[in-house]
Amino acid sequence: MTGLPRIPDLWRRPDAALWYAPLALLLLTASFLPGFRSNGTELGGLPDRPFDALAIAAIALQCLPLAVRRRWPVSCFTVVSLGFAIDQLRGYHTLAGTALPIALISVASLVEHHRRAVAIAFSVAYVPLSVALHRLGPGEPPSEFVTFYLAVALAWGVGVWLRNTRAVEAERRRRVAEDTRTAERARIARELHDVVTHHVTAMVVQAEAARYLTASPDRLD
Repeated sequence: MTGLPRIPDLWRRPDAALWYAPLALLLLTASFLPGFRSNGTELGGLPDRPFDALAIAAIALQCLPLAVRRRWPVSCFTVVSLGFAIDQLRGYHTLAGTALPIALISVASLVEHHRRAVAIAFSVAYVPLSVALHRLGPGEPPSEFVTFYLAVALAWGVGVWLRNTRAVEAERRRRVAEDTRTAERARIARELHDVVTHHVTAMVVQAEAARYLTASPDRLD
């Protein structure tokens, strides 16, 4: 059946990396547009700060690693998280913060080992960030930080769902391939059985007929 590819298929296609280089550049460019400045993720309620050299670095740290998120998902997520922390602590609140859930989805869906360790490390690192933002800001209620953490956890859940869907699809394809091989072997066996049966039958008929031709050697041959 043909049709539009599903989201998991798009996410795991070999050429999916080609989508993320333009996405990284698009997010990088949009973060500097006047209409998008200071309109990104705001955690802790810190007042907006004008862009400076460190803001440029924070935006680059959040956006550019997305281009390699498929090959090095953990490294991508680590650098993006660092840029996000600088972004929030300095009060830039750039659109580049959108890269954080994307990088987190990549870790949850692509990393084969130590995914739990990455999740624990991020959760532990989030605590001092929340404390620092709470002290630097106007004293936002803890529920804001809990809500943001749950939103990030949702992104992790999306990544896990993508990973599980990919595993189920791979198992389905394996079973289909195995069933196809089994059916092909059975077909070949049936054809060989028919050929052997035909030849054996012909041999038996010829052997029985030879009993009546012993008196005519020329016909016997």
